[in-house]
Amino acid sequence: MELTLTVPAEGLRADAFLAGAVEGLTRSAAQKLLESGAVVCRGRKVGKSDKLPAGAEVAVTLPAPQPLEAAPEDLPLDVVYEDGDVIVVNKPVGMVVHPAPGHPSGTLVNALLYHCGESLSGINGVARPGIVHRIDRDTSGLVIAAKNDRAHLSLAAQLQDHSLYRLYHGIVAGGLREEEGTVNAPLGRSPKDRKKMAVVAGGREAVTHYTVLERFSGCTYAAFRLETGRTHQIRVHMAHLGHPLLGDRVYGPPKGYPGLVGQCLHAKALTFTHPATGERMTVECPLPDDFARVLAKLRRRRGGEGEQA
Repeated sequence: MELTLTVPAEGLRADAFLAGAVEGLTRSAAQKLLESGAVVCRGRKVGKSDKLPAGAEVAVTLPAPQPLEAAPEDLPLDVVYEDGDVIVVNKPVGMVVHPAPGHPSGTLVNALLYHCGESLSGINGVARPGIVHRIDRDTSGLVIAAKNDRAHLSLAAQLQDHSLYRLYHGIVAGGLREEEGTVNAPLGRSPKDRKKMAVVAGGREAVTHYTVLERFSGCTYAAFRLETGRTHQIRVHMAHLGHPLLGDRVYGPPKGYPGLVGQCLHAKALTFTHPATGERMTVECPLPDDFARVLAKLRRRRGGEGEQA
């Protein structure tokens, strides 16, 4: 299976470009593809340290899918939309998207394998069949998966050119200064804690757009649209502004927030072009119960303060 990518900027290292352009592809996996000669630009094979010219088309030959290792599991699955090409599910807080060290089972992939059988794209290999993008374990909301390779390539291309819109809702600590704004700050591993991400010079491009929905005493309810999809992107960007998400024990206060299991962040809507029909679609899901309860409590408190005034 061949994937064609377009280089967006001058001077990108080939391995860094591939890791950023193909969702779920790690830097080490990208380097293995380059070393195997599977990446070609303008008629020549690309090395892992080569710099790619702006606007060039890069052909990537993806390896054939390996036999699946993740086992199907009969787990609750909140299917929001499904047809023969794609499936969109509402992932609960606490569920990991795909098997990884420490989480060999009980993942979204295990549930999808049971629900879809063999009807999942094999592009991302044995551990992540069908998975086009991910959300954090303690973030709830919509995840789209591909049922065949054609659909997967289409959705991956939409992620790259930003035509697949991901809209999140969240509540952050403090009052955001502007009604809407953009955080454009590169992300990479924190030099102080390699388990965390941080805004770092020389990191991967990361762009988050935000819009204030409601203001409360001590916090703000906002919508976030991702232009890129880096690990922990919204969480790190908001913490960088001094407004960590409520309940975020990693980038906010370690004690969390009363009534929340994870961070108060929900992938509420996905907009994409259907890989087979070409129809522009938007799929939405409601806020999870704990998020909705916190929001209702804040509204009641605001109403009481207004009455006293």
